[in-house]
Amino acid sequence: MLFRRRRALVCRQAVELMSDDVDGTLGERDRARLEAHLAGCPHCTEYLAQLRATIDALGHAEPDDLSDEALDELVDVYRRWRSG
Repeated sequence: MLFRRRRALVCRQAVELMSDDVDGTLGERDRARLEAHLAGCPHCTEYLAQLRATIDALGHAEPDDLSDEALDELVDVYRRWRSG
């Protein structure tokens, strides 16, 4: 029997899955991988808690709800994070 074993997540991969997790759109396999990573990573566990607290505090914002300056700043932060 052949099966493909997936490697354990590194923190950057876990962070990429977290938004789908909080949105409720993360698939079963990726959810299991994320939960396994979180079980052994206090840093990502804290990051996810902060992400959830931020969403709870701020609710849901659409791009049109933000000022042009705020939207530009968020896009800039995201681009710097992705390139780093």
